[in-house]
Amino acid sequence: QVQLVESGGGLVQEGGSLKLSCVASEFMYGMAWYRQAPGKERELVARMSDNNVPDIADPVKGRFTISRDRAKKTVYLYIHLVKPEDSAVYYCNADRGPCGPEPRYHWGPGTQVTVSS
Repeated sequence: QVQLVESGGGLVQEGGSLKLSCVASEFMYGMAWYRQAPGKERELVARMSDNNVPDIADPVKGRFTISRDRAKKTVYLYIHLVKPEDSAVYYCNADRGPCGPEPRYHWGPGTQVTVSS
């Protein structure tokens, strides 16, 4: 059973920065961050492929960055110039890859980010 543990969420003032971390219990092919605000659907904000190519969603491009430490089985999400609309539960998603065992995708329990204005 894959386990994902997110950390780094909390209360942050508008305009500040935040670093979220997600540690996996085993090596994962790809890792990504999603977020879900109250009353809204879960949306992808950033992902890192197996070849370490980052992909940032257009709505947050320029403010969010993603990086990965393969040795630590950890993916990071950096949020800069936070806005109130960034308030959400942020979820880590991990992909075992097309040749890995099922189930392929796994979710962490989420970490709450609240931005105060």
